[in-house]
Amino acid sequence: MSNIKLFESKQIRSVWNEADSKWYFSVADVVEVLTDSANVRDYIKKMRKREQELNANWGTICPPLELLAPDGKRRKTQCANAEGLLRIIQSIPSPKAEPFKRWLAKVGYERLEEIENPELAAARMRELYKAKGYGDEWIEKRVRGIAIRDELTNEWKKRGVKEQREYSIL
Repeated sequence: MSNIKLFESKQIRSVWNEADSKWYFSVADVVEVLTDSANVRDYIKKMRKREQELNANWGTICPPLELLAPDGKRRKTQCANAEGLLRIIQSIPSPKAEPFKRWLAKVGYERLEEIENPELAAARMRELYKAKGYGDEWIEKRVRGIAIRDELTNEWKKRGVKEQREYSIL
């Protein structure tokens, strides 16, 4: 199923990939929006030449998926999931790409802080649930449910349970 996303009033074609249950986005559309390049294909070629590591992993980062082309036909198009797109954006020296790069740096820094202090991750989780509109009572139940599930699965692991059908035997 194809979808169109809008970014600064420009279209970004996207498709849901059932194989890995992720959204994929047209690399050319994203690069065009972030660079205002007259020739997107040429820009991508130059970017790949500049970035050896990106080029070496291009096929993995950007699998060809069928998208609806501007002429109405379905064509294989280089697409990337969110992780792949963020990697590509790191390679774009454009003022429009800078907000994404700053956001990536901020998120990376926050995750490093959470490694040092796991309580920060728990606080972030609570903040995210609140931002989504969940109440304090629901959040507390969710946190307790996660803790109980972790205890249960840890007990199963201690007892050597490996398959789902073995759970009911305990």
